[in-house]
Amino acid sequence: MQLPLDFKKKYKKLLGNDAESFFNSLESSTNPGFRINPLKENLPENEDLTHPIEYCQYGYYGEINGKSVDHQSGAIYSQEPSAMYVGEVADVHPGEKILDLCAAPGGKTTHIASYMKNEGTLVTNEIDYKRAKILAENVERFGIQNAIVLNENPNNLAKHFPKFFDTILIDAPCSGEGMFRKNPDATKYWNLEYPIECANRQKDILKQAIKMLKPGGKIIYSTCTFAPEEDEQIVSWMINNLDLTIEPIKKYSEMSYGHPEWSDGNEELKNTVRLFPNKFKGEGHFIAKLVNSEKGNPKKIKKLLKGNLSSEQNKLWKQFVSKNMTNFIPENLITFGEQLYTFEKGLPELKGLKVMRPGLHLGTFKKKRFEPSYALALSIHKDLFNKELNVSKEEWKNYVHGDTISCDKSLEKGWYLLICDDQPFAFGKVVNGIVKNFMPKGLRFKA
Repeated sequence: MQLPLDFKKKYKKLLGNDAESFFNSLESSTNPGFRINPLKENLPENEDLTHPIEYCQYGYYGEINGKSVDHQSGAIYSQEPSAMYVGEVADVHPGEKILDLCAAPGGKTTHIASYMKNEGTLVTNEIDYKRAKILAENVERFGIQNAIVLNENPNNLAKHFPKFFDTILIDAPCSGEGMFRKNPDATKYWNLEYPIECANRQKDILKQAIKMLKPGGKIIYSTCTFAPEEDEQIVSWMINNLDLTIEPIKKYSEMSYGHPEWSDGNEELKNTVRLFPNKFKGEGHFIAKLVNSEKGNPKKIKKLLKGNLSSEQNKLWKQFVSKNMTNFIPENLITFGEQLYTFEKGLPELKGLKVMRPGLHLGTFKKKRFEPSYALALSIHKDLFNKELNVSKEEWKNYVHGDTISCDKSLEKGWYLLICDDQPFAFGKVVNGIVKNFMPKGLRFKA
């Protein structure tokens, strides 16, 4: 990797004696990691869980196969170890209202969902449409039932969610210096002014975010850059302009603290966290926790009180549930076209928002029938579905590729939850000894 000359000059001045070990670390290999998914019924069978990450309850060091049963079924999620600490610092709980404002591809969303246990409202947003589609896919694969996926800008979100959220995560768009060794091409568009440009964009995002935070709520601000302009100096700007106070973050071994001397000298900046790759087993990261000092109560906002199913749709849905499911009766149903979703109680009115998913996608209404969704298969435990079919690894490979698979001809016709290595991975429809394929075409792959 060819580091920009101005980058080296800047960090020699900032880091002093640590500069050479810092530059050398950017030439070394990365440390991959992954998390297991506690929303799933069973632990993954095929992963090495002998290298746990000290500061992350569900995290492990190691590389995973992105074309495995565990990955496709959502039992594991690949995430860089430094980024895992953001979800831990957020410290979310079931029943809360959470916003992940800059969420794609979904690492932090899936992490905080692990702690929400499908209770409460999780709004996860991405302004870029293509990245928002990837975010929606990862939310689906992880089996999250209480997430609404949006493709919005912060200004419009602020109009719809005034003082609504208990916690807002902002993994801010940044200059990406902390990812240089994972993505060396990022060095090509770096220049001395780039962190300042990013800092101005971050301030615009934060001005809108504070409007959506409850009194006493918290903002978890993070970046994957080393630039003080986007880290300590942004936090200083926040506490001076947005009625926020810094809350200390627990530091584990090899974690560094923010540098007051890189900003306005405020010693409270030491309560933030810096992760340097020459000291920490991960990529570059910065994390701050800030609490809203404003007093008062959250504003009341117009809520989505009821769904919009026709009598025919309601009849088809109830018929499907009665025949196929046990103890699964979502209360709040809404249709978008022919697509059926269940949404969280207390969800605000969605009119005027670009909605990718308003909740868990349950399935599609077809002519005189209801077809369950891939998302539903990935989100339920197998004891909720009346019929299950265990398949071999080879049969799983055929199915995710888009092929039908054979089964015992004596099997009753109808929908089955397909299972491989103890993980539900899709629905299939059995007809005369054949399992018809319902793997979404855009998600099929050759394992």
